[in-house]
Amino acid sequence: MRGSSLFALFAGAIFIALSPIWVRVSEVGPTASAFWRVCLAVPLLWILFFSLKTKETKSLSTQWPLLLVAGVAFAGDLAFWHWAIQYTSVANSTLLANLASLFVTLAAWLLWRQRPSGLFLAGLGLALLGVALLVRASLAGSSGTSPTALLGDAFGVVTAMFYAWYLLSVKGLRERGAGTLGLMAATTTITAVILLPVALASGEALLPASAAGWLKLLGLAWISHAAGQGLIAYALALLPAGFASVGLLLQPVMAAVFAWMLLGEPLVAWQIAGGAVVLAGIYLARKASSQ
Repeated sequence: MRGSSLFALFAGAIFIALSPIWVRVSEVGPTASAFWRVCLAVPLLWILFFSLKTKETKSLSTQWPLLLVAGVAFAGDLAFWHWAIQYTSVANSTLLANLASLFVTLAAWLLWRQRPSGLFLAGLGLALLGVALLVRASLAGSSGTSPTALLGDAFGVVTAMFYAWYLLSVKGLRERGAGTLGLMAATTTITAVILLPVALASGEALLPASAAGWLKLLGLAWISHAAGQGLIAYALALLPAGFASVGLLLQPVMAAVFAWMLLGEPLVAWQIAGGAVVLAGIYLARKASSQ
């Protein structure tokens, strides 16, 4: 196991864990921050794509229908997650968004009749129990930063569904020869085009009011989105799938730690118990999927 790939995996997970912090302190609304997250990352990704002289252009040019599907899925993922971050706790929104791997396997079961193993079903049961505990914390009014914390939890689950759709679309594109960097650049561009009219129609503040506000959006776009996703994509190509999937569980843990340190958002007993059970369920489900 190469040290650089292991470092890239953990660094990418930590960078992405910072994204809900950027969203929470942003000077623009949730949908607007989702738009700027991808819009500001687009030039950087295309510069990297062309400067590295990859050979992905031909495969991308023939895959626009599936790229569009992936862009729609990613737009839904970001929009609902950013709303979840605003409505419920960072810990809840991030943990619930990580249920995506469960929905991927469920989709394969329903659409392609790929029957899941008993270990996956055990992981699914644990994850659902953990979700119930997280919802219990929201109902108690102690996990969220607004009275609509339960709605935020629901948005977190919807986020996982959209992200599962995105992952399945990306899997199809990779099987057709699309490379990682080209995929990131193309889907990020499409996502930005989709989110702009949504942000304008939302009535949210679209432009930050200060230079610091722009720096927060740049951090979201360049550190969490471009660098975080890029480092993870690099690591996944070199590390065993089972280990990498477990290593990525660092992301929701670090998001909760950052929220506690930077936002003063404490974890209550129901959240700690629910988070531990959700992570255990995701771990079992990913282990079953990698066998």
